[in-house]
Amino acid sequence: MGLLRFLLPAALLAAASSPLALAFYLPGLAPVNFCEVAHGDCKSVIELFVNRLDSVESVLPYEYAVFDFCQTSGEKRPSENLGQVLFGERIEPSPYKFMFKAEETCKPVCKKTYHLNVPEEKQKLEFLKKSMLLNYQHHWIVDNMPVTWCYEVEDNQKFCNPGFPIGCYITKDAKPKDACVISTEFREPDTFYIFNHVDITISYHNVENEQSGSRLVAAKLEPKSYKHTNIEKPDCSGPPMDISNTATSGEVQIAYTYSVKFEENKDIRWASRWDYILESMPHTRIQWFSIMNSLVIVLFLSGMVAMIMLRTLHKDIARYNQMDSTEDAQEEFGWKLVHGDIFRPPRKGMLLSVFLGSGTQILIMTFVTLFFACLGFLSPANRGALMTCAVVLWVLLGTPAGYVAARFYKSFGGEKWKTNVLLTAFLCPGVVFADFFIMNLILWGEGSSAAIPFGTLVAVLALWFCISVPLTFIGAYFGFKKNAIEHPVRTNQIPRQIPEQSFYTKPLPGIIMGGILPFGCIFIQLFFIQNSIWSHQTYYMFGFLFLVFIILVITCSEATILLCYFHLCAEDYHWQWRSFLTSGFTAVYFLIYAIHYFFSKLQITGTASTILYFGYTMIMVLIFFLFTGTIGFFACFWFVTKIYSVVKVD
Repeated sequence: MGLLRFLLPAALLAAASSPLALAFYLPGLAPVNFCEVAHGDCKSVIELFVNRLDSVESVLPYEYAVFDFCQTSGEKRPSENLGQVLFGERIEPSPYKFMFKAEETCKPVCKKTYHLNVPEEKQKLEFLKKSMLLNYQHHWIVDNMPVTWCYEVEDNQKFCNPGFPIGCYITKDAKPKDACVISTEFREPDTFYIFNHVDITISYHNVENEQSGSRLVAAKLEPKSYKHTNIEKPDCSGPPMDISNTATSGEVQIAYTYSVKFEENKDIRWASRWDYILESMPHTRIQWFSIMNSLVIVLFLSGMVAMIMLRTLHKDIARYNQMDSTEDAQEEFGWKLVHGDIFRPPRKGMLLSVFLGSGTQILIMTFVTLFFACLGFLSPANRGALMTCAVVLWVLLGTPAGYVAARFYKSFGGEKWKTNVLLTAFLCPGVVFADFFIMNLILWGEGSSAAIPFGTLVAVLALWFCISVPLTFIGAYFGFKKNAIEHPVRTNQIPRQIPEQSFYTKPLPGIIMGGILPFGCIFIQLFFIQNSIWSHQTYYMFGFLFLVFIILVITCSEATILLCYFHLCAEDYHWQWRSFLTSGFTAVYFLIYAIHYFFSKLQITGTASTILYFGYTMIMVLIFFLFTGTIGFFACFWFVTKIYSVVKVD
C-alpha cells in the first residue's frame, strides 16, 4: 500500500497539471534537421513513406501496393522490427518527395488507366470501390511522424486522424457513408469519388542555431477529388473524380496529384510534436476525475478488506494461541481445524504448476514492459517497440517459468519432472501459437498485410525453441534441485471430511464473485486498449495503465485472500485451484466485455474479420487468465503460509 500512497497523489497532480502528463512518451528517433540546400547533417529532401491501409469495419489490413496507387521502384524499404511485422505494418517508400521550403501546386505524381473490357483492370477498380465501402484509410509518414487529416467533429472539436480515406461513397439516399469532403453540389446518389489529390501542409520550427537548419513539427493534409480535364497538365479544379462507371467497355483514367506548402510554427517544439495528435484522439478526452474517483473507490474497498482481515485474523490468532488446556484444544473451530489438510497436494497438481510457471512469465513480462513504457522508451513514435519488447522479454523469462513450475510441482509431491518441464515449455505457448497460426492462415488466404511472412514465423519459432525452451529447462533444473517448499504445519495422512457447504461457500459462487472487483479496476482502461487495437487509435496513457496494473494486482490479491479466508472458516481446505480460478475468472468478464464491445462499438463485417477478432481475443483472454490466476494463487499461498506459521498447532 505504501507504493500506492506515492503513486496516487503523483497521478492526481500530473492529471491536474497536463492532459498528457501521464503519457510519458518520447518522440522516437533522433531529430533530423532540414535545410533548403543540403550540407553536413542537414537534409534538403523530405521523403514520404506509406504504410498499410486498414479499416474500422474490417480486421484485414492490406499493403499499399494492393490498391494500385502511385508507387516508386528501385528504392529500398525501411527495415522493420519484430513488433511492426507482428502488427502488420508494411512501410514502403513513395513517389511523393518534397524539397524543403519548395512549394508545389497541383504537381502530377502518376496516371492510372483502367480498361473496363480487361477483367484484371476492372477487378482493380472494383477493389477500390469495395475498399471505399469499408472505409479503408491511407497511413502516410513524414520524418517518423504520421501525416494527419484534421477536421471538425461534435461540439466543434477538431480531430486529427493519423489517416485519411481512399475516397467517398455517396449512398442511394445522397448521403455520404463517412466523413466526406466532396462539395454538396457534386454529390450524386450511389457514386464513388476517389481522393486523387492531397493538399499537404508541413510545419517546421527553426533550430536555435539557424545554421543547423529546421525541424519538422507537424504534417497535415486535406484529401480532395478532381476530374482532371487535361491529364498531362492537371489544374486541380472542377468536378470530383467519379469512378462509378461499370460499363463493359471504355476506360477510366485517374491522375494523382499533390500540392505542398511550408509554414513556420514557433509554438510547437520538436519534443512535443505528437501532442496535437494525441490530444485530439476521440474518447481520449476522458473524465480524469471520474477515473480517479473509481480508482479511489477501489483503493478504499481494498483498504477496508485489508483492515477487516487484519482485525479478524488478529483476534483469531490470539484466541487460538491462548488455548493451553486439553479441553480447549478439543474445541477447536474455524480455520485452525483444517491445519492438518491445508497443504494437502491439490488434484491435477501438474497442470496447476504449469499454469503458475506460465503465469509468472507473463506477470514479470507485463510489469517490465509497462515500466519501460512509462519511461517513454515504448512510445507510439517508436513503432513496434511495445510488441518487440514484450516478445523478447517473454522469450528471456523462460527461466522463472521453469523454476516456479518445478518448485511448486515438487511441493505438490509430483515425480514426473520430465513431463512437467515439457508441459511448462510447450503447453500454454503451444496453445497461443496454434491459435495465432490458424489466424495467420486466414490472413494469408485473404491476402492481408497482417499475415506474418514465413521467414518471420520461422524466426519466432527459433526464438521459442532455441532460447525460451532451453531457459525453461535451466529454470526447471534449479527448481527441482532445491528442496521442496517447507510448510509450517504437517499434513495428516487421512484427509478430513469437508462438511456440507452453504451456497455462498461453494466453489462456483465464490469464483464468480471473485472476478467482479478486479474487472471493475480495468474496464475503463480496457475500453481504450480495445480502441487502440481494433479502431486503430493511438494508445499513450501508459502512466495510468501502470497505476491500474498495480491496483489490479492488489485487488486480485485481496479479493482472493478474503474469499479464501471465508472458505477456510467453513472448513473447506481446497484452496489451491480455487485461489487460481477466483482471480483468473476476471478473464471471463474480459471475454464477456469483448463480446459486448464487438456488437456495440465495432462495425466489423465479414466472416473472416469476425473469426479473426474472436481468435485474437481468445489469445488475450488466455494470457489474462494465466496472469490474474497466478496473482491470486501467490497471494493465497502467502496468506495461508503466514497465518498457519503464527498460530500454535500441537
